[in-house]
Parts: sequence; structure tokens; C-alpha cells
Amino acid sequence: MPTAILTGQPVPGSSIEGDLRSLGYDVRTAADPADAETLLAQVPGDQRVALVDARFVGHLHALRLGLTDPRFPLAAVPGAVTAQPAGRQALTRAVARETSAGGTADGGAPARAQSSVGDVDSLADRVATALDGEGTDVHRPELGSLVAAVPADPQARNEARQAVASVDDEAIRLKSAVKARDGFFTTFCISPYSRYIARWCARRGLTPNQVTTASLITALIAAGCAATGTRVGFVAAGLLLIFSFVLDCTDGQLARYSLQYSTLGAWLDATFDRAKEYAYYAGLALGAARGGDDVWALALGAMILQTCRHVVDFSFNEANHDATANTSPTAALSDKLDSVGWTVWLRRMIVLPIGERWAMIAVLTAVTTPRITFYALLIGCAFAATYTTAGRVLRSLTRKARRTDRAAQALADLADSGERGLGFAAVLKKPARRLPGFAVPAVALLGGALVVAVSAATGPGTPWPPLAALVYAVTSGIAVARPLKGALDWLVPPVFRAAEYCTVLVLAAQADVNGALPAAFGLVAAVAYHHYDTVYRIRGGAGAPPAWLVRTIGGHEGRTLLVTLLAAVLTASQFTVALTALAVAVALVVLVESIRFWVTAHKGGAPAVHDEGEPA
Repeated sequence: MPTAILTGQPVPGSSIEGDLRSLGYDVRTAADPADAETLLAQVPGDQRVALVDARFVGHLHALRLGLTDPRFPLAAVPGAVTAQPAGRQALTRAVARETSAGGTADGGAPARAQSSVGDVDSLADRVATALDGEGTDVHRPELGSLVAAVPADPQARNEARQAVASVDDEAIRLKSAVKARDGFFTTFCISPYSRYIARWCARRGLTPNQVTTASLITALIAAGCAATGTRVGFVAAGLLLIFSFVLDCTDGQLARYSLQYSTLGAWLDATFDRAKEYAYYAGLALGAARGGDDVWALALGAMILQTCRHVVDFSFNEANHDATANTSPTAALSDKLDSVGWTVWLRRMIVLPIGERWAMIAVLTAVTTPRITFYALLIGCAFAATYTTAGRVLRSLTRKARRTDRAAQALADLADSGERGLGFAAVLKKPARRLPGFAVPAVALLGGALVVAVSAATGPGTPWPPLAALVYAVTSGIAVARPLKGALDWLVPPVFRAAEYCTVLVLAAQADVNGALPAAFGLVAAVAYHHYDTVYRIRGGAGAPPAWLVRTIGGHEGRTLLVTLLAAVLTASQFTVALTALAVAVALVVLVESIRFWVTAHKGGAPAVHDEGEPA
């Protein structure tokens, strides 16, 4: 249980102690700053601790935002400062300095912190100021109209209490549970009522992870309904898919409403979204097959297109989020368009984010056929991918930016190069450095296009696809032979994804036997999971998966070469079995390692994160 240490003289009618207990804190009262330091030392180092002024007046939700958010080692609001175990040392040092110096800042007059109402000497505020003074990062939540103050006199206290009474903090809490930036369908068709479901869940002690799991189960049931191949099943599938999306919105809103962020929760939320959508594609394909229509190639194509769209998003963001001198006329134009309301919603809709996409899939599933659903999905996603990628290419070409070593390493990790690619990179490092900047993505694109085109033109049973895959391994090595800091180098990872996935699709389609395309779907799904897992590890600050894992599953160029070799030397039926076995092997290896990592990170107290900006 976290501990709150009350400092300062309590005032009649104060509810601060009860508020802290309602937030789960064990409350202890300090007679003076020295006593506060003593009580602080008595709190075990693995527990959260807070210093709170007994004269605090404010909304309960202001305290909740300042004292219970698990994402930040140190946080403060006027009259209160808190530290998680990672920030305890800095807090203890600041408290010791304030008490030993007689409550002075920098050896001068007593430090004072400006409250939202009045001005008073508060130990908690002085400690927060001291932490700022030594350069320690202290999170200060945006309070808006919420009140948090340590009033200096009775008149200021009455004014603060009146300000508290005039603002409904529960309404603000409920409103802030909704993501600030979201798609049109989610904003206007889901969030107006899903936030109340989130509050209902919070009041019954449900956790975001439980709601996330319920969303996954609902989507899997929807996929099962679609797999029946009946009209009733398709209608039920569409309705359940929408309900799964409602729960998907609810879990994030519940996390924000109750501040239940966690490393494990962020991973579950992100990966389950992908699992739900791609499982539904498989259900639609199975349902179509029951009706005599084979749409597995369309299902696999939709999964490839959607995965490559995500990789474009991830790579572009990783390449530019910490770039210096990061300016672009194109970005400036986009910011200007944001001031025109209708253009904001139009541009959010045409990129077909998850809400619009799932709504389209659900409606088309219910009223049309799986084939029509996939055609619409492919056309919509292709347009969205073209629009977003073209815009990002234009931004990159017009942007003056210096990309960091961290960004280059993130792109190298996203590239997922195996031993063969890295071996060629080491051998060809010198000539690769002489190439102009635009040549890096161009070489990657040429190599990827070659292996896909040759596989499509010659098909299985010939030596040409393996030879093209070998050339692809060489070109991929050239592409990663130098740090990926060029203006368009963020295109390298998505090009690699498209080359590998499309090669598997083409060879499986040309095998022309039952089971080949479903096996290819399973293989691409397993590999895509590995690539998503890499993204979420990088986003969480944990770096890429271990090198042994990439070596074990071959890297993108190694898997591409293996699949082309299997297609060349095996019969169509044997190739299908081999693809199935490869899919199972890759899935087992990456799932076991991924689950081990994320569970360990969660139990080990890794910083809690939450994905606020999944664009598609």
C-alpha cells in the first residue's frame, strides 16, 4: 500500500485525509519537516510515497492525477508530490536538502510554490521546486478547470472551496477518459456511450486487461460466426465485431478513467487488436470456402496490406520523432488545414483508421459476401496507404532534419535483418557508403520487387525464385550497410515486409493446392506478430528482441530464401506441409519469447505505458 505523509497544520473541515485513503494511501501525519523526513525513511523503498500538505484544497480527481498515475517516477500538483520506487532517491535527497537547510532554496530565502489560489509556504511544493532545480523530471498533469491549491488564509481557502464546488470533477474525469485524438466513427459513434461502460467497469473493480481480453474473445466468436458461411452467421459476425470494437475503446477509456496503466496492458491492447482483425479475416475466408468461394488470397493480401501500412507508420514515426531541426513546409500546411474543422475529420476518415475500417467490414459482412468485403477492404486500404505514404515521402523530401543514432538503430531493428543480410552488409559496407542517399531505399525496393516478380513469373519448381531471393539478400545487406539516417531510409523496413510477405503469397497461390494459402496466411501472421512485437518493444524503450531470436527465425531475407527453396525442391503438397510446419515453428518461438518478455517486464516494474496514438 502506498503511503502519504501529511505535512503542515491541518485546517477545520479538511477532507484531505479521507481523500487520500479513498485513493488507497496509508496516511501518516508529520509534526514538522524533520518528522516528515523521518517518516519518509521508514517507508519501504519498493513502495510509492507522497508528501501532501494538510491544508490542500482541491478536487479528488486532481489528487488522483497527481498521486496515482503509474507511468511517471515523480509527479506533483500544487500541495502534493509523489514518487514511485524509481524516483524515491531523488525525493529523499530533495526532502533532506529542504529540511537541513531550514526550508531554503539555493541557500537563500524560503522557497515558495505558486498555488492556483493564493500563495503559501508548503513543504511539498518546495520539494517539487527543488526537484525541478536539480533537473529531475517531475510530471505535472494538466488540470484544466480542476482545483489544486494550498490557500494562504481563510478567505483564499473559502474561494478555493467555492471553486471546487463549481466544477464537477467526475464529469471532467469521464470526459478525459476519451482519447483526445481519434477517428470520426470512434469519436461520434462509440465514445459517447463507451465512456459510461468504462465507468461501470471501474465501479465494479474490472481492469483494462480484463476488458481487453473480453474484446478479444468477442472478436474470435465473431470470426467463428463468419466461418459458418451462413447469412445468419455473417450478420452475427458483423454485430459482434462492432461490439468487440466498443470493448476495445472501453479498455483504453477505463485505463484513463482509473489510471490503470501497465506495461502488460499496453502490449495486450496493441497485439490483441491485430489478432482480432486478422482472425476475423481468416473467419471470413473459411466462411466463403463453405460457400464454394476461395478468397484466401484476398484475405492474405488484406493482412499484408494492413501490416505494411502499420510498418510505414511505425518507421516514419521512429525516424522523425526525435529528429532535430525537424521542419517541413508540408507539415506546416497540414497544421494549417487542422484549423479548418471539416478537413480534420475528412483526413482522419480517408486513412481508414481502425474504427472506420471495422465498421465497414462489419456492415459489408452482414449485407454482402466475403469476396465483396475483401475487395472493398483492399481498395480502401490501398488508397489510404497511397495517401499516407505519399504525404510522408513529400514531408521527408521537404524536411530539413538531422536524424539521431537512436532513430537509425530503431530502423535497423525494424528491418529485422538476419545473419545473411548482416553478413552481406559487413562485406559491402565500403561500397555502400559511396551510394547517394536516395539509393538506400531504391536498392531495397529493387531487390524486393525482383524476388516477388520472379516468383510470380516463374513459380514453384524452378531455380529462379531462390536465385532472386539470394540477390534480394545481397540488396537488403547493401540497404542496411550504413546507418539509416537518410531522408527516405524509413521506407526500408516496410519494403522488406512487403517483399517477404508478397513472396510467400505468390508462391502459395501458384502451388494451387488446398491448404497452401491458409498455410501461407498462418506463416505471415506468425512473422507479422514478431514484427509488431519488435515495434512495441522499441516503443516501450526495451529495444529490439534478442539477437538469438532473430537468428533462430532467420531474419526477413533468410525466411524469404528458405520459402523460395522449399517451393523449388518440393511438390505442391509437400510445400504446403512445409509452410504449415514453418508457421507453427515461428509462432511457437516468437510467442514464447514475447510472452516471457512482457510478463517479466510487467512483474519487474518496467515503466507503465499506454498507446494513445494507434493510427490504423
